[in-house]
Amino acid sequence: MLSFWARTSGTWLNVATVLVGTGLGLWLRHRLPGNMQQIITQAVGLLTLVIGFAMTRSFSDVEAGPLDGIILGLLALVAGGLLGEWLQVETRLLALGDVLKRQVKGGGRFTEGFVAASLLFCIGPLTIIGSLNNGLSGDDALLTLKATMDGFAAIALTGTYGLGVGFSALTVLLVQGGLSLLAGILTTVIPDPATDPRVLLTTAVGGMMIIGLGLGLLGVAVVRVASFLPALVLSPLVVAIARFLASP
Repeated sequence: MLSFWARTSGTWLNVATVLVGTGLGLWLRHRLPGNMQQIITQAVGLLTLVIGFAMTRSFSDVEAGPLDGIILGLLALVAGGLLGEWLQVETRLLALGDVLKRQVKGGGRFTEGFVAASLLFCIGPLTIIGSLNNGLSGDDALLTLKATMDGFAAIALTGTYGLGVGFSALTVLLVQGGLSLLAGILTTVIPDPATDPRVLLTTAVGGMMIIGLGLGLLGVAVVRVASFLPALVLSPLVVAIARFLASP
C-alpha cells in the first residue's frame, strides 16, 4: 500500500513550482520593461496553442461507433458549453477569484490570473494520466515534467496578471491530488488511460479549450473557456452513448 506522500508527490511538486514561478514572476515584474513582459506572455500564448493543437490529435484515435472523434468532440463541447452557461461556471469561478482577491487584498488582474492559470494548469493529458500514474504506482515522472512546464508558465503569467496566478496552486492541489487519491477507483473503470477512447476524447476536447486560452493570452479573442469545463465530464458520456448506439 503506497503512502499518502508517494501517491501525491507529483502534485506537491507541481504546487511548489507554481508558487516559486509566481514568486519569480513578481520579482521580475517591475524589473523588466513592458515590451519584454509582453514578449514572454506571447511566447507562453504561442506554446499554449502548440500544446492545444497537439492534444486535439487525439480526435483521430477515438474509436467509439460510426461517428468520427471530431464529431463526438463537437457534441461534447457544445453540450458542455451550454451546460456551463446554464450553470454559470465562468461567473462562479470569477466570483471565487474575487473572494480570494478580497481576502488577500490583491489588486489589478488578480481574478483573471487565478482563472487563466487554474485552467491552463489543470486541463491536459499530463494532469489526468500523470495523476493516475502517481496515485497507482507512485511514479511521478509525468507530473514532474508538468510541474517544470507550469513553473515557467507561472513566471510569464505573473508578469501579466500578478499574484492571482499563485493561487491557482490551490486548484492544482485539489484537482491533481484528488485524481491521484481516486486513482484506484478510476482505473477499475479505465484500465489503460493512454488508449481508452474516453480519455482520448477528453484530452482532445481539453485541447480545444487550451487553444481558447492561447488565443486569449495572445489577445486574439476572448473565449469563455471556463464555461466549457462541463465538456470534460460529458466527453466519457458521449463515448459511452456512441458505443451503445453502435452495438447490435
